Amino acid sequence: MVKELLTPKNQEYIERARAVAENVMRPVAAKYDVEQTYPWEVQRAIREAGLSGVWIPEEYGGEGGGVMDLCLVVEQFSRACGGMGVGYAVNALGSFPIILGGTEDQKKRWLPDIASGEKLISFGLSEKDAGSDAGGMTTRAERQGDEYVINGEKKWNTGGAVASLNTIFAVTEPDRGARGISGIVVEKDAPGYRVGKHEDKMGIRCVPVVEIHLDECRVPADNLLGGSEGRGFKHAMMTLDRARPGVAAQAVGLAQGALDLAIEYTGKRKQFGQSISAFQGIQWMLADMGTQIEAARQLVYTAARAADAGAKNISKLSAMCKLMATDVAMKVTTDAVQLFGGYGFVKDYPIEKYMRDAKITQIYEGTNQIQRLVIARSMLREAASSGD
Repeated sequence: MVKELLTPKNQEYIERARAVAENVMRPVAAKYDVEQTYPWEVQRAIREAGLSGVWIPEEYGGEGGGVMDLCLVVEQFSRACGGMGVGYAVNALGSFPIILGGTEDQKKRWLPDIASGEKLISFGLSEKDAGSDAGGMTTRAERQGDEYVINGEKKWNTGGAVASLNTIFAVTEPDRGARGISGIVVEKDAPGYRVGKHEDKMGIRCVPVVEIHLDECRVPADNLLGGSEGRGFKHAMMTLDRARPGVAAQAVGLAQGALDLAIEYTGKRKQFGQSISAFQGIQWMLADMGTQIEAARQLVYTAARAADAGAKNISKLSAMCKLMATDVAMKVTTDAVQLFGGYGFVKDYPIEKYMRDAKITQIYEGTNQIQRLVIARSMLREAASSGD
């Protein structure tokens, strides 16, 4: 990271986030990984540091930092604990549909509590049979008077067990395909809203990933995002374009945290009368890891800055940064485990957790195979339009 390329405000967010990461997150990361419980003490520390609403516009109680500052904070948190990094970032995922598609009244109604950290929010898009094919969802929302009645089930809902609000996507006009999907904000105490199965996960174990059951769930009609039906799929895709750099930042943080531990360990570990970091083979591994991380970091920052600048057609760049950073995270954390030797395979050292946490970054918010499709199709469209 080249600090001179960052603004003073960027650097301030990094310092505040790093303090929370090192003083609060790192000491308890292993504990919550084992317990698989939510770290409310960390959430309190984030609130006290004034970092809860970094990405939310100032007029709704946030810091007005945008996607770039969100990424900087997520990177620092994930450097200490990938699960705590995504536990924070999912609030951006859940609130972006409100920022991008909500009415003025809806923004004033929900965003200030999210910005203050008083309420957490999650994002309900995926279903058991509608993961990568989000347009194939079957959750249905029907207008009945001044309410919507929602029936269905959402899968892989990150943070859903602790969130006060959930941005749920449901079919309101079945004969219109993806254009018949709408976004509706559902509060946790809504009649018919129930948290179901808690997944027993490989990594990011401190943040709950759950099923959400909606059984004749009734919500006020004015919870429909944007006030009009059929805009949900567009809002969801726009959200993912802005949230994928956050996943990429999580991956960069995980990779950097793993490299930090590998450098420390190889400097102390003695074999054949010297530190193993003195061996050329080890040095080459460390050099490759550091280079890959910095390349990924700069692509993430470029995508985040493009989103904040209002650049059009950011889907390709967003997919590229997510693809590259998460693949780098998996490679770097795996190499870091290798550098620890046998100690990397046991829980006495924290390095194996980085590898477990890194794997999910290649899967959620669009698998890396889907990212490749997004990138290739965008490239082909650009080529076709340039030839006209």
